[in-house]
Amino acid sequence: MLPEVPTVHPSELDPTSPVPDESTLLDVREQDEWDSGHAPGAVHIPLSDLPARYGELDADSQVLVMCHSGGRSARAAQWLNEAVGFEATNLDGGIVAWQGAGLPVER
Repeated sequence: MLPEVPTVHPSELDPTSPVPDESTLLDVREQDEWDSGHAPGAVHIPLSDLPARYGELDADSQVLVMCHSGGRSARAAQWLNEAVGFEATNLDGGIVAWQGAGLPVER
């Protein structure tokens, strides 16, 4: 079982500006999932590429991590926090909850 990772549900985010200033929204889904719809302004790094590409992220930024429903993003947030010292938070419910909260999606 995964240790606790900080988590936020999309319904808790400000609908007018869901990604707070000084934060990065990281989408760890696969390319076909990304292509089917993603949050505007999100950075796309598939989970399998994260160990090689985490340097593309701002280490001083709060990172909100999303996937389809929250499982992969929880693993990514845990890894970012424990292995590389980021301040990462899992977006509970992923893109499904994001859309359910009425937040924007682009294709």
